[in-house]
Amino acid sequence: MILAQLSVYPIGEGVSVSRYVKEGIKAIKKSGYKYEIGGLSTVVEVPDLDALFLLVKNVHQAHLDQGAQRIVIDLKIDDRRDKDATIQTKRNSVQ
Repeated sequence: MILAQLSVYPIGEGVSVSRYVKEGIKAIKKSGYKYEIGGLSTVVEVPDLDALFLLVKNVHQAHLDQGAQRIVIDLKIDDRRDKDATIQTKRNSVQ
């Protein structure tokens, strides 16, 4: 399992970008992967890098479909191989 933190920012689209974010979240939801929305990013659990990059591509396309002309993507990947890591196990380890 791979955990990834994803933030996607359409640039030059005004102060509020919530309509872009909503469409990006719809793409994540459609993927069927477990995800958690935070204040500044979304964390997803995916089986492998191919699945992650396809998901990022779909979120990117959702922003383009809303008319974004410039998009910045911030992606952090946690590919832990020594044991299974999920959003919940990460949370449990610090509580």
